[in-house]
Amino acid sequence: MSASRPAPLAASTWSTDALLVGMATIWAVNYSVVKYGAQQLQPLAYNATRIALAGAVLLALALRPGAAPPPWSERRSLMRLGLLGHGVYQALFVLGLNLTRAGNAALVAAANPALTALVAALLGVEQLRARTALGIGLAFLGVGTLITGSARGGAPSGSALGDGIVLLASLSWAFYSVLVKKHADHVPGLQITTWSLVGGFPLVLALGLPSLPAVEWRAVTGTTWAAVAYGGVAAMVIAMLMWSRGLHRVGPTRTALFGQLQPVIAVLFAWAALGEVPTAWQIAGAGLVLGGLLLGRRG
Repeated sequence: MSASRPAPLAASTWSTDALLVGMATIWAVNYSVVKYGAQQLQPLAYNATRIALAGAVLLALALRPGAAPPPWSERRSLMRLGLLGHGVYQALFVLGLNLTRAGNAALVAAANPALTALVAALLGVEQLRARTALGIGLAFLGVGTLITGSARGGAPSGSALGDGIVLLASLSWAFYSVLVKKHADHVPGLQITTWSLVGGFPLVLALGLPSLPAVEWRAVTGTTWAAVAYGGVAAMVIAMLMWSRGLHRVGPTRTALFGQLQPVIAVLFAWAALGEVPTAWQIAGAGLVLGGLLLGRRG
């Protein structure tokens, strides 16, 4: 009987991995979507609109009949964390992305697994295993190769500043990912996502308020509203729930490793959607990123 037990565990692990691949794909496409949406509306106005939509959907789900929201003390803790994980992160993300290429932002954000692993080790949440560290190092080499290729291809004005802002966003997300793990052990992912987003929304709204009155809402096209819906519902509800499931099942470091898929998918999608043609350096770097993901996954 005992010999048959590992099979369900393996199946469960692969199903979680499949969810995390789906999460990475949604977030990878989101770079181009947010880039487009922020160009049609002012960046912080777009950000406030999509996060308001996400919050409305999440609250409807979290407070539906039969749902069991966590105690107020835990909700307050999640809202405080959300100020970092949704307020600071989302503001930095959309501002940085607006100053650089969609593909380039995804490449810089691929540093998140390394940042998450280092923060987790620093705070004593997880130990950094040798194989995982090697996989992260290989992926970092790939990110460096990708960014070098992008720079040689000619970057838009302000790209270096935009890349730096995206890196700061990744650092804020790394701290959030590690700190929220204590809630993920006993609070459903839906409730974590909902109350942390509620905590971050006041900052997002405050930053977006000055630009919201300037938007000509009657002139907003259906494609722009689709970008708002994707950036709000797909990226901040569906993918976030996938992320929360991964955080609970396999921990912050391994969940973050699947983020290494994002730059590969994001570069290809930005090529098709925005005309950001990848270079040979980027293709080589993408191979290193994938290799690092596979190696780190076995850690």
